[in-house]
Order: sequence, then C-alpha cells, then structure tokens
Amino acid sequence: MALGPRLDLRQSQSLVMTPQLQQAIRLLALSNMELEAFIGEALEANPLLEMGEVSRDDAADAPLEAMPSETGADALGEGESALDIDPATLDRDRDTGDADWSAASSGSGDSGPSIDERGSGDGPSLADHLHAQIGAAARDSREEFIARALIDQLDEAGYLSVPLGEVAAALGVPLAEAERALGIVQTLEPTGVGARTLAECIALQAREADRYDPCMARLIDNLDLVARGDVARLRRLCEVDEEDFAEMLAELRAYDPRPGLRFGGGGEAAIVPDVLLKPAGTGWDIALNEATLPRLIVNRSYFVELRGGAGGDKAALGWLKEQLAEANWLMKALDQRAKTILKVAAEIVKRQDGFFRRGVSELKPLTLRAVAEAIELHESTVSRVTSNKYLSCPRGTFELKYFFTSGVATSDGEGAASAEAVKSAIRQLIEAEDPRAILSDDTLVDLLKDKGFDLARRTVAKYREALGIGSSVQRRRQKKLAGAACAGL
Repeated sequence: MALGPRLDLRQSQSLVMTPQLQQAIRLLALSNMELEAFIGEALEANPLLEMGEVSRDDAADAPLEAMPSETGADALGEGESALDIDPATLDRDRDTGDADWSAASSGSGDSGPSIDERGSGDGPSLADHLHAQIGAAARDSREEFIARALIDQLDEAGYLSVPLGEVAAALGVPLAEAERALGIVQTLEPTGVGARTLAECIALQAREADRYDPCMARLIDNLDLVARGDVARLRRLCEVDEEDFAEMLAELRAYDPRPGLRFGGGGEAAIVPDVLLKPAGTGWDIALNEATLPRLIVNRSYFVELRGGAGGDKAALGWLKEQLAEANWLMKALDQRAKTILKVAAEIVKRQDGFFRRGVSELKPLTLRAVAEAIELHESTVSRVTSNKYLSCPRGTFELKYFFTSGVATSDGEGAASAEAVKSAIRQLIEAEDPRAILSDDTLVDLLKDKGFDLARRTVAKYREALGIGSSVQRRRQKKLAGAACAGL
C-alpha cells in the first residue's frame, strides 16, 4: 500500500454544551436561597431585568392531582431541554438510593426525625452532654472541678487540644491530679472524648469494646502505616494472619475518629424550605416557597426606549438584542426549573404518601431511577433537583434526599421495608428498654424479626450507630450514671 498525503471526509456526532445550557444545569441544583443570590447578580448585569410581582406560573400553586405529566421540554426553545441532560458529557451523579441521608441522634415517635432534630441547633452541645455526666462520675468536688475545666477545653470533635500541663498550671493543681481528672472525662459518653491524639481516641473505643489486645494495640500505634496502606508491614508488626488482619482493619474503620461531632454547637443556620406541602382534602397541595423565590420580569418598554436612543449604532443595537435574548432565556430557564422541581417533588409525595400521613414506619424504599422513570426525566436530573432542597410538611422539614432510602427484606418475603422504618423501630425499642435489662444487638435482631424485619446482627449494629445510639455496654453505663445522679438529687 502506497504511503502519501490524502484528504478524507469523516462524519461524527457530539454534544456541545452551550454556556446557557451549562448555566441551566447549575440553576437546577441551586436552592431557593442560592437562586436569590444568583438573580441578584443577574439584575445588576442586565438592565432589562427587574423584580416583578406577577406569578410566573399558575402551576406553582397547583394541587398534587393537577400536576402535569409532560416534561415541558419546550421551555428553552425548540430542540433544547436544558434541565434534562444525559450525563454522557457530564460528571455522573452518584446514586443516592442506597445512602443514609438521616444521621439523627435524637427524636422519638413515629413521625421520623425532622431536619431540626437532625441539625445541631436545638440539641445539647458536647460540653452540655459531658457536664451532665461528670457529677456522678467524679469521686469528689475537687476532681469534679478539674474535670469540668477540662471539658470546657475540648474542641468540637471531642479532643483536648490544649497541653494537659498548661491546663494544670492554669488551675494551680498538680499534673497528676489533672491526669486523673482527664481519665474520668475519658470514661464519659461518647467514648473517645478527652483524647489528645487520634490513636488515643481509637484506643479508648477499642478498650470500651473489649478489643484492645496486644495485636490491636500495635495496629493503633501505627496508624500512619494504615494511612499509607502498608499492609505487609502491619501484618508483620501485629503478628496475625490475613483473615485476622482483615477483621482488625474492619473494626478499626468502625471506630469514630471524631466522636464529639455527634453533638451540636448551636451555630447552625435555620433551614429555609424550598417546597411547601399541606393537606388538601384527600390529596396534597404542593408549591414552591414563593417567599424565598424572587420573581423576574423583562422590561420591554425600557428595551424599546433604549433601542430608539441607539439610533443606527449597530454595536449598541447588537448589545441590546443580546441582553434581551439573555433575559428571555433566564425567564424560560427559571420557569422550567420551577416545573421540574414541582414534578419531582410531586412524585416523591405520591410514592411516600404513607410517610406523610402516618409517619416514618410507612417510609418506602425509593431510588432516583424509579422517580426518573416515572416522570420521564434522566436520573441525573432528579439528583440535581433533590440536591440542597428541603420540603416542609406537617411532620417537619426534610431534605428531599431523605426520602430516598435503601430497602430491607421483610421476614415474610413480601416486598421490602425502608431503612428509615427499620431505624425508627430500633430507636423505639431502645427508648423503651428496661434500664435493668439493656437490649443487646442479638436481642434487637429477634425483636425486629417479630416486627417483620429480617436483618443480620451487623446490620442492626450499623443502623444503631447511624442513629448515634451507643452499644449495650455504653447504654448500661450511661443509664447507671443517670440513675445515680437522680438518686443523689
């Protein structure tokens, strides 16, 4: 075959994302509060835009039964649907259907943890939680005084970041007494608080779990090797086989490196809902929160005035037409955003109707894909809609991601139960347990099976820890301390 230069014609297809298309995708992921800031910038940049009082779309106040089923793909013009983009040219959003979006550590009843209960604003701070325990744990008033001073020096993660010698000098007490008081602080719940290093924090938790044997001690003493993944050297140091080493690593990862973060510090900003839900007869009224959603209008009379003043200046007229096109596009993009959010929220409410009527025990397993297929949008579009968005209903305010939970097999083999429903059942069982007969994870497995949930002990332990509930040993000690404190009053 001869070699030489030649001309070839090739045909290919590719998706080119215009700046408007990219901006539309970003608009979809913004919350109402973030959108307000974006619109403020648009008002400053475009003289044809101004705040208006006329509602953009009557569909914003439509009841659930009246929500449209079509995709509204013409909102951005012919052939361009900016809010339903195949992610072939984008970073794929992770499927959150199997994620745990509720890390609640408080709240009871069957209504499920609201965003207020999951947040740190209303719950006790770490210092308050520790101060409530120290009175029953200290041996005398002097030790209690030093321990309370140490508690006040802990950072938000629960670590003592100030050198113990400095605290002892500031209090005017011997270092030995400060060390004994710190030992008392380190016995408090949550296990691991009062540690001065990560290794000490993990070691405290291993001792609590009765797993601090010489092999585990050597593993904890070499966390730097764990971080580097030097498995061969760690196995030699711990003197264990491959199977035992894998179990040790699994236990190590199960410990909490920042136990203090389970508690709030009172500095969280209030959550402003993006979607409002209220009962309406036998159905639901679902609407966007207009109080946080600015309305825009295009001032066409001002456009005509500016066009007349431009005369025959082609550059000025071109700039003016460009501003008008951008203003019209933004109006259409905002309208499409509102319709898409309402459509996704309406489908979530339809799927989780039992939760809104009867509580978290009726929460069903739900994935992004199921919602996307039902409303004929792409899965990535649903992911963006549910990011940073909150829904307010009579049961509280919830992140939209909260309603996407994995399924747990039921003991009768029919269907599946939501992971949140299982967590609610675990929380209720533990709250009702007798202080003299603390429920172990194995006992919880049997009790949950009686309720129709078929789970392994490890799964129960995972859900219990996700709720911020300690082990049976930790709860027994905590309730014993609480009982002693009540008896001393």
